Amino acid sequence: MNTLIHLNIKNMVCPRCIEAVQALCNELDIETNKITLGTVTVPSISANQKALLALKLSEKGFELLEDHKSKLINQIKALIVEHIHHQSQSLHVNFSTLISEKLNHEYTYLSRLFSSVEGITIEKYILRQKVERVKELIFYDELTLSEIAFKLNYSSVAHLSSQFKKETGMSPSAFRKLKNPKRNSLDQL
Repeated sequence: MNTLIHLNIKNMVCPRCIEAVQALCNELDIETNKITLGTVTVPSISANQKALLALKLSEKGFELLEDHKSKLINQIKALIVEHIHHQSQSLHVNFSTLISEKLNHEYTYLSRLFSSVEGITIEKYILRQKVERVKELIFYDELTLSEIAFKLNYSSVAHLSSQFKKETGMSPSAFRKLKNPKRNSLDQL
């Protein structure tokens, strides 16, 4: 029985990233079984293909991760981005439980590792991702603040507004009035 190989790729933050990585794999004749945010699963890959993939990925702003700690951090980020930006249903457990269960490690270990490498806590990273999602939803102007708060599991509009203001320096209402609101790329958070 063949064992599948999981390649971890940094900076995959959206469905277009998945498409870009799939196109690179196709270009390099690398057969893929599955591509998700942060991971490409292949039945096999030669050392030459892997080196060429790493080079092509870096040209597109991605990075093939090799060491275990980098892979764990990338998996943490991918889980958070997936649940905040790409899930239509709300999360029924807290992020610490989700991360710990999905990565099969104690949350305290993952939290310390993340903080030591990234320079911020997982909680701060989650907050930054949520604020960017709020900015996106405000920009599209399809939902009320109450609907946005509910969608992102905030306890109230006041809680959402408080965190948004703490992170951006302005209220969601002030952000909505901006002509050219500043939004950040997810891989830069």
